[in-house]
Amino acid sequence: MSRRDRTPAGPAREWVTFDDPVEEGRIWQIDVTFLMSSYRCIFGCGCQGIWTAPTPELGHGCCTYGAHFSDKADREHVVKVAKELSADEWQFAKVAKKKGIYEKVVEDEGDGPEWKTTIHKDACIFLNRLDFPAGAGCALHLHALNRGKHFSEYKPEVCWQVPLRRIDDEQDDGSVISRLTEFGRDGWGEGGEDFGWWCTEQPAAYTATEPVYQSMSVELRKMLGKRLHKQVVAYLEQRRKAAGALPPVAHPAAVPVKLGRKK
Repeated sequence: MSRRDRTPAGPAREWVTFDDPVEEGRIWQIDVTFLMSSYRCIFGCGCQGIWTAPTPELGHGCCTYGAHFSDKADREHVVKVAKELSADEWQFAKVAKKKGIYEKVVEDEGDGPEWKTTIHKDACIFLNRLDFPAGAGCALHLHALNRGKHFSEYKPEVCWQVPLRRIDDEQDDGSVISRLTEFGRDGWGEGGEDFGWWCTEQPAAYTATEPVYQSMSVELRKMLGKRLHKQVVAYLEQRRKAAGALPPVAHPAAVPVKLGRKK
C-alpha cells in the first residue's frame, strides 16, 4: 500500500509498505520519493565535504570522521581486506601498520566499546588524498574496482550503504518496523547538525539519468534481501509507468526553487 506522508523531519514524501516475505513479524516502510529520485554521489564533482563549512578543496567527501563499524564481523572483515591492499592502492598502508585501522570511540555500560576506522591527518585512514598517484578516494573502493568487484564486498557496511539507511524500530508486541530511506544528516546523530553541507539536501546531487533504485540496485538487494527487493522494484517500475496519472512525490532537494514574480 502506498501513501503520502508528511513527517516531522521535513516536506511530504511518499512511502510504500511491505510485509517481509521471509521474516514473519517485520514490516518494511520504503521511501518511494528518495528511491525514485535522481540522486547520485558527487564525490570529486562538487561534493563540499562535511566540515562545519564547505571544504571542497580537501577532497574528503563524507570520509572526514571515519566509518563506524556495525558490529565485530564488519570490523574483522575490513581488517582482512586491508591486508590485501597494495601500496599503489592505499596511500597510508605503512601508517596503518603502525597505528592500526580502527580505534575506540566510546564505551557504554552494557553495550561494550564502539569502533570506527582510524583517523589520520584529519580523515579516515583509508582515504587516499588529492596528491596520491591513483587519485583521491577510498582505498577499499579502488581495490574493488581493480578486481572487478562491487565495492560493497570490501568497504565497511555504513560506507557502501550511504546514502541509504535502514532504521529498525521494535514494537511492544515484538514485531519490527524497518524503514528504508535516505541517510540524511540526522543519521550522523547530533554532529550532523553542524555540517556546513550535506549531499542529499543539495540540488547539485540530483542529476543522475536513472533513479536511485536502479543505480543502487546491488546495495538495495543486500539491504532488503532478494525476494523483497524484487517486490520493491516491481512496485517502483509500476509507479514510473503510472506517473502520468499519479506522479510520485518529488524529492524536496530535487525541486528547483524560483524566486520573484511569475511571468
